Amino acid sequence: MTATGPVRRHVAGLASEALPAYVYDLAALRAHAAEVRAALPRQVELYYAAKANPEAPVLAALRGSVDGYEVSSGGELAHVRQAVPDAPLAFGGPGKTPAEIAAVVGAGVHRWHVESEQELHRLAAVLADRPQAVVDVLLRVNLPVASGALDSVALAMGGRPTPFGLDPDRAEACVRLLSGPLGRRMRLRGVHAHLASGLAAAEQLAVAGQIVDWSAGLADRHGFALEEVNVGGGMAVDYADPAARFDWTAFGGGLAGLLDRHPGLTLRIEPGRALTAYCGWYATEVLDVKHSHGEDFAVVLGGTHHLRTPATRGHDQPFSVLAVEEWPHPWPRPAVRAGRASLAGQLCTPKDVLAHAAPAAAGLRTADRVLFSMAGAYAWNISHDKRC
Repeated sequence: MTATGPVRRHVAGLASEALPAYVYDLAALRAHAAEVRAALPRQVELYYAAKANPEAPVLAALRGSVDGYEVSSGGELAHVRQAVPDAPLAFGGPGKTPAEIAAVVGAGVHRWHVESEQELHRLAAVLADRPQAVVDVLLRVNLPVASGALDSVALAMGGRPTPFGLDPDRAEACVRLLSGPLGRRMRLRGVHAHLASGLAAAEQLAVAGQIVDWSAGLADRHGFALEEVNVGGGMAVDYADPAARFDWTAFGGGLAGLLDRHPGLTLRIEPGRALTAYCGWYATEVLDVKHSHGEDFAVVLGGTHHLRTPATRGHDQPFSVLAVEEWPHPWPRPAVRAGRASLAGQLCTPKDVLAHAAPAAAGLRTADRVLFSMAGAYAWNISHDKRC
């Protein structure tokens, strides 16, 4: 994925001392988010999973297209509230501390994603000290899905044993709790189920349909009004083929059909990576080129302690080269001699590799700049800036 003209010009103008750097094309982000919003039916609320990239300019750029933000810690809540102070927030996460629960009640979040019976009791205890506070609740449920529905994904948060959400029988127990005294200050609005990350549009629709059907059955069994179902995020992002984007038009059309079968229901989705991955670049510079046992390696400033996704997901990060013609040194300029090279970082581990045997590195030279694309989500914010 080649960097946009504004990004290339910006990186070309940076001093070497300013590298490595993360660079974002916020105009492209706004355009992409607007296209996603336009593809969705009116009854679908679009929330952004802030954990994907919580940079304040990114959060602000999305404000015109998203209905709110999903946060998953007290610190994330405070940060997002400061960056977009007027935005509705939904609070989730499998391990909410008592201090976070108290802080979030005080902040007046829009929706709670409750993940356990104990969490309901802890929330009730906090509400007991705040007589005027009332919260709206979605029960996060770890639903079984049709056989094979999640076989294609590498990252599953449901449909199998995980620390996320309630098993269906425990969700039934929580509904019973909320129908009694415990629920006087907690209004049950519906169900949340985020089951997997990396689903294509057709797969995502199939899972969404199963979530909504199960939620409607739960409401019928217990006699409460099902107002909302949050079918989560996890829309596929293909790092090997950045042009193969999630089919938002087909997904929106499928959701419209699902809503036709459930009049009056509000659906919510909360993508993260699929909104922001395409707007960010990790820009760096080649420190050295080495020929080792028949292979070429380009060592760049930084590495996987800045851009962790290639190591954690096991992929090669796509990149483009920004050639630098100036070579002020008297010695020969090291360059890739073969038709491909691996791009490695500065850490003292053979695992610090951003791209393996990449043809795009043909002719790469020391002091050239490299722009790793698809770095707008789960990049700097989940990395660890540590050296050996």
